[in-house]
Amino acid sequence: MNSATGSMWTTFIMFGAIILIFYFLIIRPQKKRDKETQAMLDALKKGDKIITIGGIHGTVVAVKEKTVVIKVDDNARIEFLKSAVSTVVNKDAAKAAPAKKKEAKAEEAKAVEAKPEEASESEENK
Repeated sequence: MNSATGSMWTTFIMFGAIILIFYFLIIRPQKKRDKETQAMLDALKKGDKIITIGGIHGTVVAVKEKTVVIKVDDNARIEFLKSAVSTVVNKDAAKAAPAKKKEAKAEEAKAVEAKPEEASESEENK
């Protein structure tokens, strides 16, 4: 009877482990993505450049409670549900990223220039 009880506990522990694995690998990341998407949709404003889930690029003209009107051409405006917005394209972030890379490269170059000086100083001290 003890072996049957031990086998039952092992089965419960394995089921618990599988549930934890599913939670941490599937459920939790999905909730995080949903929260980020909802925050992005709540932050939509006039003038944002967006891409829809259908691949249509446009600029937000009006934001309503459940829909967004985007301008895709000079005279073409389309109304989509907010849930159809895939991403918000931010030009400022795109410009800032290369600037940060340039700053990092400049700092790295300064560090490389400083290293030979330190090496020559240590050779002189010997």
